[in-house]
Amino acid sequence: MAKMRAVQVSRPKGPFELVEREIPEPGAGSIRIKVQACGICHSDMYTKEGLYPGIQYPRVPGHEVAGVIDALGSGVAQWKVGQRVGVGWHGGHCGYCDSCRRGDFLTCQVAPRVTGISYDGGYAEYMIAPAAVAALIPDELSPVEAGPWIGGLGHLGIQYAVKMGFRTVGIARGKDKEPLAKKLGARHYIDSQGQDPAAELMKLGGAKVILATVTDAKAMGAVLGGLGIGGKLIILGAAAETLEVPPLALLGGRRSIVGWPSGTSIDSQDTLSFSALSGVRSMNEVFPLERAAEGYERMMSGKAKFRVVLTPGA
Repeated sequence: MAKMRAVQVSRPKGPFELVEREIPEPGAGSIRIKVQACGICHSDMYTKEGLYPGIQYPRVPGHEVAGVIDALGSGVAQWKVGQRVGVGWHGGHCGYCDSCRRGDFLTCQVAPRVTGISYDGGYAEYMIAPAAVAALIPDELSPVEAGPWIGGLGHLGIQYAVKMGFRTVGIARGKDKEPLAKKLGARHYIDSQGQDPAAELMKLGGAKVILATVTDAKAMGAVLGGLGIGGKLIILGAAAETLEVPPLALLGGRRSIVGWPSGTSIDSQDTLSFSALSGVRSMNEVFPLERAAEGYERMMSGKAKFRVVLTPGA
C-alpha cells in the first residue's frame, strides 16, 4: 500500500506525532483530497486537548483544508478528479433529522460531524471527506490563501465588512495594531487596552453588528455596551469562559447575542468566490507539515500574523 505522512494526536493532551500511514481509500459518497494547505486554528485545541466529546484517538487535526480531489468513492456524481476543493469545520450531517430536513445542516441533531474531530483532518498529505461538505476553490486563490478562508476570522472580518460597504471599526489590544487595521480598510480603530471600547462605539453612534472573533469572554463582554438600538453581538470565537451579560443591557435597546458555529460547504464556497472577486486576501505564516507542533504553538501564543498554514503537499 502507498504511504503518506500525517501529524496525529494519540491521546488527549498528547504531543503532535509525525507518522507514516497508508493512504486511505474513499468509501461510498466520499472523496479523497490531496492536501495542499491546511490552516491551524485555535479550535484545533479541542482535538489536541481532548475537549470535544467522543473523539477517537489517534486523530489527525485540521479543518481548514485546501487541496485537489484525487479519488472518488462510489456514488459521487457532482465532483471530478482534479477539481480544487476545500473542507471546513462542518464535516457532515445525517440528512433526515428535523434540522437537516429544514436545510439547517449546521444544527444536525443526529450525526453532526466535525472535520479533524469526528474523522481525520488536514494535518496530512491526504484525507477523506464526505462529498457533500466540499467547497469549490476559485482559480484565483492559491491553496495557502484558500485554507484560512474555510475557517479564518479576525483580519479577514475587517476586509469583508469593508468590501460589503459597512462603516467598519477595528477593535484590538494595543495601538500597534491600528496601522494594519486602517490599511485593511477600517474607518476607525479602538485600542481596548487604553480605551473603553463600548463607550467609544457609542460615541460613533453605536454598532449595528459586532463580530466577536476573539477567544476571550471578558473581551466580548467589554464591547456589549457598544451595541446601538437593535444591535447584535455575533459570537464567532470559541471562548471557554462564561460570558456575563447584564439583562438590562439587552432589554433597554432590543439588543441580542447570537452564536454562529461555522458555515456549510456552500457558505464556504460563496465566501471563497466573494474573496476572489473583491480582492480580500489572508495574511499567513507558512510551516511545512513536519513543523506542525511549532506552527500550533505559534498560533496559540497569539503572535502569528495572522493565520498559520501547514503545507503538507509541498
